[in-house]
Amino acid sequence: MHTFFPMASGNVELVRSIHAAWERGDFSATDWADPEIEFVIAEGVNAGSWKGLAAMSKAWRDYLHTWDDWRIVIEEYRELDEERVLVLGRRRGRGKMSGLELEQLGDRAIYVMQVRAGKVTRLVLYDDRDRALVDLGLNSESN
Repeated sequence: MHTFFPMASGNVELVRSIHAAWERGDFSATDWADPEIEFVIAEGVNAGSWKGLAAMSKAWRDYLHTWDDWRIVIEEYRELDEERVLVLGRRRGRGKMSGLELEQLGDRAIYVMQVRAGKVTRLVLYDDRDRALVDLGLNSESN
């Protein structure tokens, strides 16, 4: 189930369109990303920070390569301010080496996309919602 703003901003609409493709397992489009995008995986085995479209694409491919049938199911979009959109969702997939389902490892995911002039300039992926909410200065008890 998706939760949207009654009158979603252009930023929320852009982020929603990106995730619509991701929910179908289509990660091929990059026209939404600024050429100098900062891509951050905040935690986990693949944690790191990359700058630029080519570096983000490689890091994202490396991350996805560790999973079979990786998908994201979006639960909610929240506009944090004029530039940042928070995305709450659940990940689906199975580890290629371990065979473990993401549901067994903790499937809750949170993303923050920063948008300027119609392009995502920063994308931060978190596995731990509580950590993300603390990093963002939001109260995790209300989520």
